[in-house]
Amino acid sequence: MQISKEKKEKISEQILAYLFSINPKPVFTSIIAKEIARDEEFTKKLLLDLKKKGLVSQITKNPKGTEYLKRLRWKLTDNTYVLYKKLNM
Repeated sequence: MQISKEKKEKISEQILAYLFSINPKPVFTSIIAKEIARDEEFTKKLLLDLKKKGLVSQITKNPKGTEYLKRLRWKLTDNTYVLYKKLNM
């Protein structure tokens, strides 16, 4: 089953809105997927697309500096946060 480009954009907007609401806290892909009620792999694909556009940043290390092997955390880039903040004022 194929999801239209418009629907993918709407879901991506939901991801960005969620990340804005919890900023600056980085969050795991699984938590984002649960929050927007989507599959983890699909959510990861959308997050990687958002990363290519420069809207989100990927965190690959835990707070102690150890590299994650299978998990990724995400947060909004500073520029994206500023833009969202202007839109919500």
